[in-house]
Amino acid sequence: MSTGKIMVVDDDTNICELLRLYLEKEGYTVALAYDGQEAVDKFPSENPDLMILDVMMPKLDGWQVCREIRKTSNCPIIMLTAKGETFDKVLGLELGADDYVVKPFDTKEIVARVKAVLRRSTSAQDKNDIKEVRYDKLVVNMTRYELRVDGKQVDTPPKELELLYHLASNPNRVYTRDQLLDEVWGFEYYGDSRTVDVHVKRLREKLEGVSDQWSLKTVWGVGYKFEVKE
Repeated sequence: MSTGKIMVVDDDTNICELLRLYLEKEGYTVALAYDGQEAVDKFPSENPDLMILDVMMPKLDGWQVCREIRKTSNCPIIMLTAKGETFDKVLGLELGADDYVVKPFDTKEIVARVKAVLRRSTSAQDKNDIKEVRYDKLVVNMTRYELRVDGKQVDTPPKELELLYHLASNPNRVYTRDQLLDEVWGFEYYGDSRTVDVHVKRLREKLEGVSDQWSLKTVWGVGYKFEVKE
């Protein structure tokens, strides 16, 4: 049986009940919210291990909820989108969604996605307790989600930090954009690589000229690497 708490946020009560039924059958505890504002209000006290979040909702939509949650938490988020709605996958990634499912969905598929996303996030936590890489004038600490550049803490969105940590943990290894989407964002992204470029650009602005020992390099026609001088 699975354990953990899932928060389901959807203004359609039938969908909420259906998901609650299936998730509880799998052994999860389930909290429900019926609009975006309620989700944001309940989130701190419920403190779920994962959120299933509808995009189109009253008061606050799914994008706004995602933005709010990401200010304080890295709780995995699976977005729900109705068939025919134009779902902006890039925006979803930018805001920190971990996966998305199109309605009408098969409940077994949702349960499988929930398990996969939770498995990824726990294996990331379990690998070792303190996750940190250090280079000259650079410290990336994933336990506290902190970036220190030249001794000063720099505010950085979670995904930028995860991307930097991933590259810096594997110095001089070249990654394609698709590999980074898969390994950092964790779902196949159908070659929409703009999001990686945007994140690398933002990181460069923070790291430009800090040290001559390392740099974020573009490998033309391939992707990116964190280059370290031997």
